[in-house]
Amino acid sequence: MHEYIVELEHVSKSFPGVIALNDVDFQLKSGEVLALLGENGAGKSTLMKILSGVYTKDSGNIKIFGEIVDNMNAKKAGELGIAIIHQELNLCAHLTVAQNIFLGREITGYGVLSVGKMNSEAKKILDNLNIDIDPDMVVGDLSVSKRQMVEIAKALSTNAKILIMDEPTSALTAKEIEDLFLIIKKLKSEGCGIVYISHRLEELEHIVDRVTILRDGQYIKSMNFKETSMPEIISYMVGRDIKEKFPRVTCKRGKKILEVRKLNAGPMVRDIDLELYEGEIVGIAGLMGAGRTETTRAIFGIDAKESGEIILDGKTIKIEKPMDAINQGIVLVPEDRKKDGLCTKLSIRDNIALPNLDIICKKAGIINNKIEREMSGKAVSDLKIKLPSIEVNAGSLSGGNQQKVVVGKWLRRKSRVVIFDEPTRGIDVAAKVEIYNLMNELKEQGIGVLFVSSELPEVIGISDRIIVMCDGKITGELMTEEATQDIILQYATSFDKKIDNEFLA
Repeated sequence: MHEYIVELEHVSKSFPGVIALNDVDFQLKSGEVLALLGENGAGKSTLMKILSGVYTKDSGNIKIFGEIVDNMNAKKAGELGIAIIHQELNLCAHLTVAQNIFLGREITGYGVLSVGKMNSEAKKILDNLNIDIDPDMVVGDLSVSKRQMVEIAKALSTNAKILIMDEPTSALTAKEIEDLFLIIKKLKSEGCGIVYISHRLEELEHIVDRVTILRDGQYIKSMNFKETSMPEIISYMVGRDIKEKFPRVTCKRGKKILEVRKLNAGPMVRDIDLELYEGEIVGIAGLMGAGRTETTRAIFGIDAKESGEIILDGKTIKIEKPMDAINQGIVLVPEDRKKDGLCTKLSIRDNIALPNLDIICKKAGIINNKIEREMSGKAVSDLKIKLPSIEVNAGSLSGGNQQKVVVGKWLRRKSRVVIFDEPTRGIDVAAKVEIYNLMNELKEQGIGVLFVSSELPEVIGISDRIIVMCDGKITGELMTEEATQDIILQYATSFDKKIDNEFLA
């Protein structure tokens, strides 16, 4: 019996204009959880896509259970017991949950697709994982959280012996994360080797045995998790010390910028009243399904409003579609960057230019290439986006760098309000600090910042004021100085009453 069930030796991989992996070694043992860590663009996902047959290595060896595997592809990886849960969900939105779980392994009878059998088997898989989803539901109708659970169920349904989890908890609730950790511990006890990629470093202590760190496409170090510390791990990841996890700037609160009165938009946006002032960052907290994202979508004009009033700089404005909001100075960085924030088949330059054509074209209606290049270059520089050229497709970037592009396209607009919905989901600790610094810069410029986050330490660490939602309503408001996770969770679970907290001057 070999010590390692996976051995990658001297693996290298290049894409046009960039070396993604350079002479990387990697090992995984049976029955262990190995955290594969590094900044966005470090090469983690690329290495795992090579292991799972999605990408072809340029050089090096792949050994599975001690045997060298040549010409690895997705089919061969599956036959060898390798399954991957991708960071960017790899599901067919128009198919049902059951059809996605058994895609490529469909159950048939007498040459006909057995829908009933697939649904019943899918139900068993979902129930075993404590996932409450109807297998007959169309995946495109599910929330991001539910789609993530389907992706997990799909991978685990193959009875894999080598399981790769790339940001599996990025869209999950606390309860779903707890259930997933129980599943991981069960798989570990059965001898499954698990590669766990996550930027939520606080999760590691619950499940991880060893850590392997990559930086800039190169192998840096492997160590036992219990023999290291979080500051040491972060230092190896970024090549420097991160002095402040949640940088905060103090500004004098100015005049009221935005006021939302009695906003209603479907069952998850009910009588929303909120205010936003110059020089402050307001966080919106709550459990998954509380109505946070729906509220931002209604303000931005994505979802139709049933009633309510939006007042910007003392003037009531009419927002029926996103372009109305953009023209008025309200912009949104959406929760699902791949679906709603990017055109993945277009270049970085095109993505940054698209919502800014009125600036780039001026009155003549002709694209000014100089302004377009300067705008794209400044966004890339300001946010430290790692890419070989602004001409590469957005879909070729790592998840964190994609998020930066979504933020970057709003930097040149004279916006009064910037709304961030889960802005740091799936990005590394250093990139998170860059996003926080950007939010602070906007705050210092007198721009109102409203942001949704499921990470309570982040909400408390960055916000000046916190709004808590539950069941489509605002159930509490707190100044950061008085906020704790326990208090926020009390408000976040106040399903039967509305709590008024009059503290604003």
